[in-house]
Amino acid sequence: MYETDPRGVKAARPRPAMGRFKHEAAACDPDRKAVYLTEDQPDGCFYRFTPKTWGDLADGTLDVMVGTGTGPVGWQRVPNPQLWVTPTRAQVSGAMRFDGGEGCYYAGGVCYFTTKGDNRVWAYDAEEGRLDIAYDDDLVTGGEAPLHGVDNLTGAASGDLYVAEDGDDMEINVITPDGVVAPFLQVLGHDESEITGPAFSPDGRRLYFSSQRGESGFVGGTDGFTFEVAGPFRR
Repeated sequence: MYETDPRGVKAARPRPAMGRFKHEAAACDPDRKAVYLTEDQPDGCFYRFTPKTWGDLADGTLDVMVGTGTGPVGWQRVPNPQLWVTPTRAQVSGAMRFDGGEGCYYAGGVCYFTTKGDNRVWAYDAEEGRLDIAYDDDLVTGGEAPLHGVDNLTGAASGDLYVAEDGDDMEINVITPDGVVAPFLQVLGHDESEITGPAFSPDGRRLYFSSQRGESGFVGGTDGFTFEVAGPFRR
């Protein structure tokens, strides 16, 4: 894990205390002063890093989620988060497994994260210590599931989640607080790419996202695009 300066002035700094594993996404929980982390492995885990001093990621405690499925869950400390010999996901008995962790977003006491292997959006209620499923394409009834290839996600002040697709038909889908799932937008002509990094401007009036490989579609290509979508959005 590296901490970078968004202005590009200071050099990137490694943060090994946050664990050595196949990191994917991170989301900050300012209420509990913790950072949630996903792991991009078929048998990956979901982690929580608690800095000794909030705002300083140089030192702290790495925990892994433990439990048996949806419902009440807990956390247990990873003994050796910086070692390669035994992977972090194998150091704690009872650590929950998630099939390919992807995006991660925190708001209002809940951390949402996605897993690509089973096409799910999870909701961890940090206040209640409870894990639930916010979306699963296998649970959709009455027609074709609208959302496949779940990847990055973000949220709006309305409580809506915006979930980007890795491939499939290159859509961003919205999940409302009432559980309605529907396409919000589609990128055409980028069939071999993926949608990355959806994020709202601080005032919530513009949504930004990128097509990682653009129209060329080949891995390592330099044909990426970044888009801006102007509101108004649902309130």
